[in-house]
Amino acid sequence: MAYLLIKSLHLLFAIAWMATVFYLPRILVNLAESANEPAVQARLQLMGRRLYKFGHNMFGIAFVFGLTLWQGWRVFPQALQNVTASMHWIDAKLTLVALLLAYFIWAGRMLKRSEKGAALPSSRTLRWFNELPVLLLLGVIYLVIAKPF
Repeated sequence: MAYLLIKSLHLLFAIAWMATVFYLPRILVNLAESANEPAVQARLQLMGRRLYKFGHNMFGIAFVFGLTLWQGWRVFPQALQNVTASMHWIDAKLTLVALLLAYFIWAGRMLKRSEKGAALPSSRTLRWFNELPVLLLLGVIYLVIAKPF
């Protein structure tokens, strides 16, 4: 019962974090396209800052629940099972999650640079950049469901 509750909470907060991973680059696209509209830019930057902070919070909570799933069996052997015993899919999953986190941080830094007046890449470049996390998330989902190795 505890395992399923922790897994459900991990999934909930991971989904909330992924929503920010998908939406923050879209805010960057809108910033790039509204370069001549200071009021719109100010609103988008405020939205971006709030979203970035929310995303960090969601990642932190998802991380704690994920860590509990991954290593919690050492602390609570009666309540939590060892779900990754001698399996290496978790290593690949964590690598993809680390790449998603690096992507999220990079998008946040681009937002901060734009607030300081630095130019963003073109909206077309940012639109392509916006598609990258979909592929990474597909890899994460496949690894979690199939556990291929």
